[in-house]
Amino acid sequence: MVTITDKAKGKIEELMSSSGLDNSYFLRVSVKGGGCSGLSYNLDFDNEEKPGDQFFEDKGIRIALDMKSFLYLAGTELDFSDGLNGKGFNFQNPNASRTCGCGESFSV
Repeated sequence: MVTITDKAKGKIEELMSSSGLDNSYFLRVSVKGGGCSGLSYNLDFDNEEKPGDQFFEDKGIRIALDMKSFLYLAGTELDFSDGLNGKGFNFQNPNASRTCGCGESFSV
């Protein structure tokens, strides 16, 4: 399961609203090859379910992961920071054995 913080929830709702997305859309969280540590995180809005998708809901936000990403992201918490040291979504992934300095890629 992937969970989100209150700050991440607020930012997700803000982005969905400003993009004009309705309740048929959900947050797709995935892992792709790349980045300085080997794997990188990807966030997007989607309204089409794909075979093998795993769905979770936290704080009213519906989250989809494909099966490969689920294996890498189980137990991960999604947060949002708007501080001086960087603005954006951050992943607290207990499965990552190494992360890059910017926090956008990891390895297991």
